[in-house]
Amino acid sequence: MSPSTYQPNVPAYTVPGLKPDTAAEVIFLLQDRLNALNDLALTLKHVHWNVVGPHFIAVHTMLDPQVDSVRVMVDDVAERIAALGGSPLGTPGALVRQRDWDDYAIGRADTHTHLAALNVVYGAVIEAHRAAIYETEKADPVTQDLLITQAGHLEQFHWFIRAHLETDTGTPANQEGHDEKAAAERGRNGTATRVQEARQTPAPWRGGPRAGGR
Repeated sequence: MSPSTYQPNVPAYTVPGLKPDTAAEVIFLLQDRLNALNDLALTLKHVHWNVVGPHFIAVHTMLDPQVDSVRVMVDDVAERIAALGGSPLGTPGALVRQRDWDDYAIGRADTHTHLAALNVVYGAVIEAHRAAIYETEKADPVTQDLLITQAGHLEQFHWFIRAHLETDTGTPANQEGHDEKAAAERGRNGTATRVQEARQTPAPWRGGPRAGGR
């Protein structure tokens, strides 16, 4: 995720020890991170409202703390932009104008469908966060430190999502999905396959073997 149309002005002032033109470059990167985090918080809440099916309560309750944490990240990034002399843009219109990705496309759906899509969403946000970390290493270590801390939390949340999708061999159910829709379809198909296998395999309390021989 990278900025498209937003071009920051060189601030009239910035933090001591940082040149205004360098601050403008950092503000540019942070505005993109602000947009991505705002979008992520809204997407996570959307999934929280729309997830259904098996493991509903586990996923439903897992997402709210992530929403809260990402909203704190949004506030921290916005305040860093302001501290650098910039003007953080947090309106819905600004987000839509500046982003170069589409809206999350899945509505009411089962847990694996949403988790497969969120796996891709988190991956994209983290990848862009890491790119911003590299970009700010020399330009502004204070901003870099902020982004590093956030990336650690985002990677933990991504692990929570991924763990729901993995088999006991560590293979994600949506490993062939490269975007949200494809990943969601893969997750949906994985769920359907497991349901079909469960229907065909006698339950252990009915005298049959456990699925997978366990």
